[in-house]
Amino acid sequence: MVEPFEPPQPRVIWSVASLVHAVADALAARFSACTVAGELSGFTRASSGHCYFTLKDCNGESASLRCAMFKRAGGLLQFLPTDGQQVQLRGRLGVYEPRGELQFIVESMQRSGEGALYEKFLLLKRKLEQQGLFDESRKRVLPLWPRRVGVVTSLDAAALHDVTSSFARRLPHVELIVYPSPVQGAQAPDALVAAILSAGTRREVDILLVCRGGGSIEDLWAFNDERVVRAVADCPIPVISGVGHETDVTLVDFAADLRAPTPTAAAELCARSARDAAADLARLAAAMQRRVRQALDTQAQRVDSVAVRLLRPAEALHRHTRVLDTHSYRLVTAAHRALDAAHQDLHAMSEGLKRATAGSLQVATHRIDRLGERLRGLDPDAVLKRGYAWLLDDDGRALTSARQLSVGQALRAVLSDGEAVACVTSVTPRE
Repeated sequence: MVEPFEPPQPRVIWSVASLVHAVADALAARFSACTVAGELSGFTRASSGHCYFTLKDCNGESASLRCAMFKRAGGLLQFLPTDGQQVQLRGRLGVYEPRGELQFIVESMQRSGEGALYEKFLLLKRKLEQQGLFDESRKRVLPLWPRRVGVVTSLDAAALHDVTSSFARRLPHVELIVYPSPVQGAQAPDALVAAILSAGTRREVDILLVCRGGGSIEDLWAFNDERVVRAVADCPIPVISGVGHETDVTLVDFAADLRAPTPTAAAELCARSARDAAADLARLAAAMQRRVRQALDTQAQRVDSVAVRLLRPAEALHRHTRVLDTHSYRLVTAAHRALDAAHQDLHAMSEGLKRATAGSLQVATHRIDRLGERLRGLDPDAVLKRGYAWLLDDDGRALTSARQLSVGQALRAVLSDGEAVACVTSVTPRE
């Protein structure tokens, strides 16, 4: 049998760019997202914020992988990467086309071992949160001026030195009671629980500090133990958590009544400085002095008011007499002013009459008549002629009220053409 003739296939000739593109596409399709573990080497951070380094195999093999971590992902780092650290990288494989080099584009980085622990941390946090251990309603108000403060930490820890130094500087009179416990390792959770329970049973302190210095998530893991978290939440004494550095977070922080970023900050939260205390006392003293002065002023006014009401009757009568004399003087003065004004008006009218025409003379005369009537109405003698009289007592003082009279009292009645002496036979005041 004769096989059909097939012409040879032409060879495909790639350009460098096309081949690099094809390799990059194949890698992107095969390794779209993956996680790789290894050892950091040659870590550098450029001025742009991008990070570049090599990831070496951690099993002793000679393989290595060039890596790039751009500014956005680098800004999310929770630790400072250094050469020799064991890390896990999450990202994608790619090709750096200008040099045709294989590289790993890193989207997140964490120290080896932290991934599983952090997942466990989140699961336990969610569980305890649902049970209400972290509710704000459970948080208690700390005493403002504690007399004794308890400290749960290791006797060899730097945190204990930081706490004691803060209290010695700010409130040296506060007594510190240490409930020692290891703060790291397999025995730490049981020891921490025992120390917290001992403090709660003895009830000899006003505030309890649970603290230790910073470290990795493995170092701080005892403070994420469920038994320790529940012991803090159930402690009958208000608890301040001061575990790790400012960026470290443990589950004990959520269960405590107050979270401090460091052990020193925890001590400062319950040990107010003597200067602050003196300022508070000065403000309270000033407020008390103001209140005392206000109370004294109020009572002095009340005393003055009562003293006025308790004057002797003769003094009160004399005071009222002075008031009547003042009113009488004002009445006479007003009458004289009215007479003077009327005379001035008459004089002005007479002058006007001289200059007025015959037609206005009648109007002026009429006005003069009216002014004369007003003047006569203001004359006290005219009032007496209408049948009125002034009543005077034996001392010559005017009597204006029936309450000034008494049966048998002698009076002087001033009439328009003389005086008469009368005797009071009865008095009937009007309501």
